[in-house]
Amino acid sequence: MNISILGSTGSIGTQALAVADDLKGIKDITVKALSGNRNVALLEAQARKYTPDIVAAFDEKCASDLKVRLADTSCRVLSGEDGLIAVAAHPDSEMVLSAIVGFSGLIPTMHAIDEKKDIALANKETLVTAGSLFMDKIAENGVKLLPVDSEHCAIFQCLEGNRGNKIRKILLTASGGPFFGKTYDGLKNVTKEMALRHPTWSMGAKITIDSATLMNKGLEIIEAKWLFGVDIDNIEVVVQRESIIHSMVEYEDLSVIAQMSLPSMKHPIQYAFTYPNRLPSADPRLSLKDIGTLTFSEPDEDTFKCLRLAKEAGRQGGIMPTVLNAANEEAVEQFLDGKITFTQIGDLVEKALSDYKNITNPTIDEILRVNQEVRELFK
Repeated sequence: MNISILGSTGSIGTQALAVADDLKGIKDITVKALSGNRNVALLEAQARKYTPDIVAAFDEKCASDLKVRLADTSCRVLSGEDGLIAVAAHPDSEMVLSAIVGFSGLIPTMHAIDEKKDIALANKETLVTAGSLFMDKIAENGVKLLPVDSEHCAIFQCLEGNRGNKIRKILLTASGGPFFGKTYDGLKNVTKEMALRHPTWSMGAKITIDSATLMNKGLEIIEAKWLFGVDIDNIEVVVQRESIIHSMVEYEDLSVIAQMSLPSMKHPIQYAFTYPNRLPSADPRLSLKDIGTLTFSEPDEDTFKCLRLAKEAGRQGGIMPTVLNAANEEAVEQFLDGKITFTQIGDLVEKALSDYKNITNPTIDEILRVNQEVRELFK
């Protein structure tokens, strides 16, 4: 199988390449195109190892540096959004792994669908901001959409063999992040270093902060709504601290089906690459007797207001999830830069949502315009 990877130098992208290595000789995966951003040294190393036709760095200066570094190779080096689109639309790629973090993944992923590529989706913001347009485009082009978020991959697996049976509820699990059990007052002095210490998962900085605020879980609720056609109020978040149960589906007969494995993003990546087959994995096996206990609890939406705000934006629909996402991306960046406190992330998102009047059924141009407008408020 030929693939392109958007975001190859990030956590998901690097693990996807490791999965491709693990599957060698079982299912051969050829990397036709890669994109990264500022980690030029890693992107160069990936290009030399996997010899793709196209390598793109979004940042112009990084692309110029990369072009010099790869001058002795046949790799074509591109930059900017056009470079990402070229990676996504590589004529020989059968599947595109969309693993760019944030809104910037939307346009290249849409182009990949137009070029009839199957999509392995790790970029939740694409569905959050343009869910209706995205799902319509998937249907129009008849391509596969395979979720790579661990929770959505779990739900996808729980639905296998049960298509056509009525879902009563999706139980979306959460680790609870590094501040589980804290009060709002207990979060006021949280530092960047504290927020970046996730108890279970190793991820990029932005997603790790989203996990700490529970915004990540809120975005996943909206993503699940579009992926599985379930109302927001039929998606329940359950804190599962051990991160062994990755999500569950409750059916009309009250049967609950769960998907379990040790916490590793390589599992959902491999499932997307090999679907509908299950092939041997290089990951460690799950031993429930070694785990011993699985715990469950309800998230605190008063302390972690980002989860509540995401659910409200998801219920309103229209342009509000775009406002939510843009405000959150900017607020998280300001927190990581030391400009605001941890609790101000939710405050700034709440203000942005209150300042905007909804637009129902927004066009892609309206989504792009509002996304930019919200970001300008943070400049």
